[in-house]
Amino acid sequence: MLIDSHAHLDMEHFDTDRSKVLERAIKGGITHIITIGIDLNSSISALELSRENDFIYATVAYHPHNANECAPEDLERLSEMASEPKIVAWGEIGLDFYRSYSPPEEQLKIFKRQLEIANDLNLPVIIHDRDAHDDVLAILKKMGKGQKKGVIHCFSGDTDLAKTFIELGYYISIPGTVTYKKATQVKEVASRIPLEYILVETDAPFLAPVPHRGKRNEPLFVNFTAQEIARLRNCDLEEIASATSRNAKELFGIP
Repeated sequence: MLIDSHAHLDMEHFDTDRSKVLERAIKGGITHIITIGIDLNSSISALELSRENDFIYATVAYHPHNANECAPEDLERLSEMASEPKIVAWGEIGLDFYRSYSPPEEQLKIFKRQLEIANDLNLPVIIHDRDAHDDVLAILKKMGKGQKKGVIHCFSGDTDLAKTFIELGYYISIPGTVTYKKATQVKEVASRIPLEYILVETDAPFLAPVPHRGKRNEPLFVNFTAQEIARLRNCDLEEIASATSRNAKELFGIP
């Protein structure tokens, strides 16, 4: 029984068969899915999905790609939505200096503001960090250490960086890339960091694991990610499923 801690169920990739995707997930042992907001409209859609499905929870935020579209009134609206019982985190927020769809200075401003809001609302954060390790780490250090601060989603750093984030109070989320043959760094991270700080995710519809690499990802496929982590750690799949589900429930406050 697994929890997909990060999916984008509102995206158009699922418009033709969303109900079947969710049905497959349930039948395949997925107990909960966290669907992630990336701007105001996406956050509204994520919340609607969580209201319609008991096993789905949602988040609200502005993704770094959309930072230059984020107005103060949008953040106020998201703050109001965050009081809903099915909203379990503020995210996905962070920095992306690989694509740079929004200017870096705008990303930094919106990232810092959203961290402040999440802190005020006592919500964990979901962090996007691509080609921005130093800046993300420096900013999160300024926010201080704590327990269950949030999660570094789709982790792409090395083991030392993962342990540094863990010391600050963040979980590390392992995506389907861990199944890729040449993804040696994330394989090492998944095999070496403490199991009590690992989450699993799909980032659906992106980053489908082997044997579905190159196709649309969906929550059911988090099974392949968990299976690979179990192989790397030389333990049973049940141990990985139990631990990562417990971690997700503790972080997101899921009953």
